[in-house]
Amino acid sequence: MKLILAAIIVAAVSCFAHAQNVVRYDLTIDHKMVNYSGKKVHAVAVNGQIPGPTLEFTEGDIAEIHVKNNLHELSSVHWHGILLPNEQDGVPFLTTTPIQPMGTHVFRFPIKQSGTYWYHSHSNLQEQKGLYGALIIKKHDEPPMPSYTVLFSDWTDEHPHEVMRMLKNANDWFAIKKDAVQSYGEALKAGAFKAKFRQEWQRMNAMDVSDVYYDAFLANGKKEDSAPQFKAGDKVRLRIINGSASTYFWVQFAAGQLSVVATDGIDVVPVNVDRMIIGIAETYDVIVTIPEDKSFELRATAEDRTKATSVWLGSGEKIAAPVLPKLKLFEGMKMMNDMGKHKMEMSYQQMDMNEVMFPEVVPDPAKPGELPPVTLNYAMLKSPVKTDFAPEKPLREMKFRLTGNMNRYMWSMDDKPLSRSDKILIKKGETVRITIYNDTMMRHPMHLHGHFFRVLNGQGEYSPLKNVLDILPMETDVIEFDANEEKDWFFHCHVLYHMMAGMGRVFSYADSPPNTQVPPTKKNWNYFRSEDARMLHSKFELSAQSNGLFGHGQIANNYYFAGTQFHFNPKYGFESETKFGRYVDKQQFLNVYAGFELNREKQNGRWENEGFGTFGFEYTLPMFVKADARVNTNGRFRLQLAREDIAISRRIRLDAMWNTDKEYQVGMRYILAKRWQLSGNYYNEYGFGGGVTYSY
Repeated sequence: MKLILAAIIVAAVSCFAHAQNVVRYDLTIDHKMVNYSGKKVHAVAVNGQIPGPTLEFTEGDIAEIHVKNNLHELSSVHWHGILLPNEQDGVPFLTTTPIQPMGTHVFRFPIKQSGTYWYHSHSNLQEQKGLYGALIIKKHDEPPMPSYTVLFSDWTDEHPHEVMRMLKNANDWFAIKKDAVQSYGEALKAGAFKAKFRQEWQRMNAMDVSDVYYDAFLANGKKEDSAPQFKAGDKVRLRIINGSASTYFWVQFAAGQLSVVATDGIDVVPVNVDRMIIGIAETYDVIVTIPEDKSFELRATAEDRTKATSVWLGSGEKIAAPVLPKLKLFEGMKMMNDMGKHKMEMSYQQMDMNEVMFPEVVPDPAKPGELPPVTLNYAMLKSPVKTDFAPEKPLREMKFRLTGNMNRYMWSMDDKPLSRSDKILIKKGETVRITIYNDTMMRHPMHLHGHFFRVLNGQGEYSPLKNVLDILPMETDVIEFDANEEKDWFFHCHVLYHMMAGMGRVFSYADSPPNTQVPPTKKNWNYFRSEDARMLHSKFELSAQSNGLFGHGQIANNYYFAGTQFHFNPKYGFESETKFGRYVDKQQFLNVYAGFELNREKQNGRWENEGFGTFGFEYTLPMFVKADARVNTNGRFRLQLAREDIAISRRIRLDAMWNTDKEYQVGMRYILAKRWQLSGNYYNEYGFGGGVTYSY
């Protein structure tokens, strides 16, 4: 007993001594000009680099991180996956005070875990511009194996606010850049005209696996990274982080299989796979073997397969990893049309409906007996130790539906964005079990701050622990976590643009002490949750034709809009209509509005001015035809049917309009560039015309 007591005292003293090891980092957030695509553009860097410096700790350390903000806007840093005091979590206006322009904030917290993690901004869209970096925590008894950290990310030359504006306006320039338009002409060539027609009849947008066109994908801030230090026979632990804003990556290794040994920083029983798809914000530790003195490619291909990035391990002759073929998008369209018919129970990535678009999973007749690649899914993950909670703990169960509207790019949970939600109350000491159903056609990597959750994937007591769960379309997953914290914690989709559009909730511990940095006032809560409502988006189009000048513009948020449209011809006059309205249904097919119309027309040889108020509603019919029924203050009723942006080919668009005032118009545009189009139209009051159109 004395020997045991002495050993305990020695161990305690040793741990105490180690716990006093304060590891300090000084980080400076600042502007930087970068060139990843041949074009010099603005970025946000940490200590002058993208990604920011890798922060390294050992479990038991005290982290002290001084962050200086040299931007002219508020900033923040979230320590993703780290278990820490609530005030150190880095979510502005919820857990941590924002870092003021030209100000400094000091984060200090104990390191209570080990593994592969990362950090990133939680302010606005700064993460997309470069504010992220790796955070590695080593065990006391870290195995003596060479390791290499790989942080994959995506880069766009567009300003992130412009990206969000284009997504909100359903602008298809990204699809043109990716060659993913799925027009009627291309559908006809692919034998999928019926599927295209059916898709639009169901008011569903064209199928794509990602929202944004990216100019580059990066590995450790480069299009290609290299680690020539590894030699034949080396087993290398790769710490892989998906630090992208909205890109999933397929990861493959040229020299053979990947042995997955950890996910989101937590060990799993090793599992060997040929390839893996890494969700946004996920981390995986994998072990690879360098078989000979050559340079082997670790290739990360964007899920939409537009581009890839690589890390070359070893030196010598380059051995490339497999190149993934282009997606068969029309097969995805057919699958999406039929999703409502099938009531299959899908969970934990075991049935990826997108596989119909993967040419590589279809058997090659020229290679009989060849098996498809082994792909990692969550059902393969198993904890090496028991993770179950004490059965006597109170159980709180809840269900969430992940919901959204691709037409207006509004993302939500249970049909409510964050701005329209309340905090979800939980109690310390409970087990919180959540069933999540993805009722959208996009993947959503859901992240819980301040906790790890068990993924109930069929492994029973050995269910793996994660802090990010990728939930596929039409999939149902179940997670549970130990409610062992206090105060408020964010739960959200880690697709940056989905989160900013409203897909998130806040878990709030009942009877918690107040947050010393962000007092739990109604003002702070309303400011935090209303970010999606504050994000206004606008659009404007001006068409200069030989038969007149045509234009329209709009500014909107998730629910409200104000817009105007006009046309002018010096011979026939001027007409304009302005609307102020609100969407009223869950699908946002219906809006009601009030407004006014101003006209100047020549009647009986004289110019007459006229103005009146209007009241009406607009409903989106099948085929995206907008039916607009209104009455004006003179008692005149008008019904108008219109359809815009019918994709005839990759760059040709058709528009049409008819109303009961005996007006009709047909127009066609050829898209030259992001802003400019060649255009022509026939308007029954002005005749034929041609010219150019500017779109914003």
